[in-house]
Amino acid sequence: MYFTDRGIEELTERRGGETVSLEWVADRLRDFVDDNPEFETPMERFATWLARLDDDED
Repeated sequence: MYFTDRGIEELTERRGGETVSLEWVADRLRDFVDDNPEFETPMERFATWLARLDDDED
């Protein structure tokens, strides 16, 4: 298990039963970057990765 998996596991345990919109997730990502500007690049990469998951691979 990676160190980051602990946070993912906590998220699943605490909020796994909730239904949220992608707009809500995007707002939370913006809030996070506002509070933690040093994570702007990783959050941008993560958001881009999520947005392109269904794109055909070349």
